[in-house]
Formats: sequence, structure tokens, C-alpha cells
Amino acid sequence: MGMLDGKIAVVTASTRGIGRACAVRLAQEGAKVYVAARNEERSQELIDKINSDGGQAAYVRFDASDHATYAGCVNEVLKAEGHLDILVNNYGATDVKRDFDVEHTNFEDFQDIVMDNVRSVYDTAQAAIKGLAAGEELSIVNIASTGGVYPDLSREAYGLAKAAIIRLTKDIAIQNARRGVRCNVVCPGSIATDALMDNMSDDFIKSFLTTIPMNRLGEASEIADAVLFYASGMSSYVTGGVMEVGGGTGLGSPMYPLYQMMEARG
Repeated sequence: MGMLDGKIAVVTASTRGIGRACAVRLAQEGAKVYVAARNEERSQELIDKINSDGGQAAYVRFDASDHATYAGCVNEVLKAEGHLDILVNNYGATDVKRDFDVEHTNFEDFQDIVMDNVRSVYDTAQAAIKGLAAGEELSIVNIASTGGVYPDLSREAYGLAKAAIIRLTKDIAIQNARRGVRCNVVCPGSIATDALMDNMSDDFIKSFLTTIPMNRLGEASEIADAVLFYASGMSSYVTGGVMEVGGGTGLGSPMYPLYQMMEARG
């Protein structure tokens, strides 16, 4: 028996990276997982994999360029299943060609990126809460980032959006705790997804690792395990929680990376 037998779950942006790992992990524990994504062909490949491995999965449309699908994907599942037990808001994005520091980021670009990220959580969570019947329970797990916890030199819009999602998580939690809703947030650090590995040179990664006490990038499966904790009964008395999964990112003194480089030089 799995920890999520009989549960219905939606995972947004779940055809690759962290979202894919979350969908697979929840299905392994018995949930029927709705792969909420734009690319139906890629979604079907994941659905076929989950089903062939003994799980249950189906497709529902979630398209970042079509805001109606944010609440729409949740409402479709509610209509098909009659209830929703788990909502994982994994979608998040920025545009490095538009998202710089405060001085250089155009406000319209800033606003567009912030609202895109926040709305993808707000609308889905609102729809799930509205669809909750008396006596039912709902676990919402939002994916933010350590970039929403620690200030940065760039990606101003993305960082602020993720900080807003952390705050939104706590608001959802306190406003709906007595209705059977738990809402928690996972903040990944640097995870070895294709998107990250394709945009970082080996030399940069080696240098970057000096800032991470565990001295490695994380795996998408490690984020999925954190999501499973919040989605399952293991966290039945936890709401409004913020879990950083970043190998100790931000834990040490600001001098930490310099100490590591000095030690490496002998």
C-alpha cells in the first residue's frame, strides 16, 4: 500500500525536471496524478510511463500563455473526479533577457514575470479551495525557490515572485486551516535539471559549488521527496511550512565560499 492510495493529485508543469519527478513520486505512492501541462505529446509519454509502472495518470491542459487554464485545469479535474486531494504548483519561469536588477529591468517586464508566476499559484489554489466540499481535505504544495529567500544581484522579478509565493502560502494556510486545507511551500536550491545544466559551464558549476555546504547540486527526486512529505499524512499537523531543499544554501557566513577556496589552495 502507498501513502497516497485513492488520492487525486494535480501537478502543474510536470513533463520535465522537478514537476516530472513530483508526478512520478506521487504516482508511486498510489495517487492518480493529473499531468497538467501544455505539451500533450510529452505529457502522454510521462502518462504512459506512470501507467506502465503500475500507477495511474491522466492529462489536463495547463498553458502558461493561457491564464484561463490555471483555474481551468483544477476545475476540469474536479468535474472528472468529484474532488481533489493534492495540488502541486510547480510552474515557475523567468526570462533572463528581460529579468535583471532593479536599475535595468523594465517595469512592464518586471510586472509581467511577477504576475505570471504568482497568478499560476493564486488561480489554481483558489479554484481548489472553492471546489472543496465540507469534510474534505486538501494539501496544496507550492514550489518556490531559495531565490525567494535570499537577495540576489539579478533576476529581480523571479526572486520577488518566489518571495510572494512564500507569503501567499502562509496566507492560504492560515485562512483555510479550519476548512481542512494545508498549504506548504518547498524552496529548491540549485537542482541539476536540464534547464540548469544546459545553461551553466562546468567551470561555473565548480565555482558555484563553493557556496553550497553539501558541495553538490540537488536532484529533482530530492524535491519530489519533500513534496511527498507535505502531500501525505506524514505532515498532517504541518501547515504554512517553508522547507528549503538547497544543500545548506544560505546557511553559512558570507565568508564561507572564500574559506572553501582558501582551503582548496592549501
